[in-house]
Amino acid sequence: MPLDHTMTTTANAIDGYRTTRTLGVVRGITVRSRSVLGTIGASLQTIVGGNITLLTELCEKTREEAFDLMLQHAQAVGAGAVIAVRYDATEVMQGVTEVLCYGTAVVVERDR
Repeated sequence: MPLDHTMTTTANAIDGYRTTRTLGVVRGITVRSRSVLGTIGASLQTIVGGNITLLTELCEKTREEAFDLMLQHAQAVGAGAVIAVRYDATEVMQGVTEVLCYGTAVVVERDR
């Protein structure tokens, strides 16, 4: 059974649960580039101004993929939750961005 998204937080604990064991850092990483057509479309959207939906969708999809990979890593080490979740992004070359999602994998049990 996949790790539930509700068992993740940017905080250091999940309300209603207590941490019984810390398993260490887990991460998901993905590297994406913009397509030529996407770059042209985004450039045209900047002329009009406002939300650049082509890039917003690309960023959302990329972060979601990194998050899902982190959850897979957490499940592989036996975690029931991931706390202190963070994102980091680095442009590794022009038009190519690496997105990292990481957190602390923990085993939790419900508070009584």
